Amino acid sequence: MKLKATAIAVLAALPLLSAQAFANAPSAQDLEKKVFGSLFGESYWTDERKGEKALWNNVDNGWGVGLEIGYRLNEKWGVRAEYARQSLDSLTKSSRVTGDRFGLDAMYHLTDSNIYLVGGWKHFEHNIASDALNIGVGYRYFVNHNVALFVEGNAYRGISNGDWNDGSIKAGATWIFGAAAAPAPTPAPAPAPAPAPVVVDSDGDGVPDSQDKCPNTPAAHKVDAQGCTIYTEKMDRVGDVDIEVRFAFDSAVVSADGRTEVNQLAAFMKRFPEAVVFIEGHASNIGNPDYNMRLSERRAKAIADLLTAQGIDSSRITSQGFGVTRLRVQGNTREAHAANQRIEAKVTAKIKEPVLR
Repeated sequence: MKLKATAIAVLAALPLLSAQAFANAPSAQDLEKKVFGSLFGESYWTDERKGEKALWNNVDNGWGVGLEIGYRLNEKWGVRAEYARQSLDSLTKSSRVTGDRFGLDAMYHLTDSNIYLVGGWKHFEHNIASDALNIGVGYRYFVNHNVALFVEGNAYRGISNGDWNDGSIKAGATWIFGAAAAPAPTPAPAPAPAPAPVVVDSDGDGVPDSQDKCPNTPAAHKVDAQGCTIYTEKMDRVGDVDIEVRFAFDSAVVSADGRTEVNQLAAFMKRFPEAVVFIEGHASNIGNPDYNMRLSERRAKAIADLLTAQGIDSSRITSQGFGVTRLRVQGNTREAHAANQRIEAKVTAKIKEPVLR
């Protein structure tokens, strides 16, 4: 009874085993039309009625070893032939009862599973000959695509010398032989790579014409991502203009001659729209220095006002008086005083220079 209980437990566990490592098994297509062979050992139990009859030598449970040879007909079905050498206990004899078992089975393999079902005919040659029909279930664990371990349980129903019922659990290894699996389809060739697009850079500045917003830049100029020349900007002197203005004594009114020179300065600044001018007012060294400082400031502002009247924006004009602090000519002569009584205009502008490669 213990052996029968063990067999039932093993057979009940087969559905659980079927989910294990199925991903490692070859596909049904790989196994189709292949020959296989197996070696196994088994535990065998007999119908209790055999132990009670001398016709059966009062046999009891035992063991056996055997081999199988089979052929996988298609993805579902296979056939096999079996031979086993059995050794059974006897309840009345001291020696064991040995004999042979021969059989033919049909095998049905479940889809996407390592479980299979078997059914067939068996012939026993012990002290008497007998035949039986068997039905069973098995499970294969594939070590690799060519070798599998298996466990299988069978129930036998006698069809000669009584309607006895035997059972067995066998375990062993199976080797797959025969026709090779169908070769894997040859993968389609990879599509030829698309030809590289032709990049046109007419001015050779490294920016394609399709992105170049400043075509025909000079070859020596460094350009930005849009193909335009990169410039640096700095403030630089673009000219010094001396304005000789004659003022009446103690006056900041610009004479007619002085206005002509102011007009020339305005025209100069209009040519350079980014230019700025710094107007310096100076005085001769006559009289009180503080007074002369204020006088030079009024004279510088007068020039600034004339430039503004000529359309020069006041933001571009700076004026400052220096009095007698920056004399051009030293001395107390008429000539020295005339030279020192002046307006100087210092013009600077923002100069853009290209960055070279």
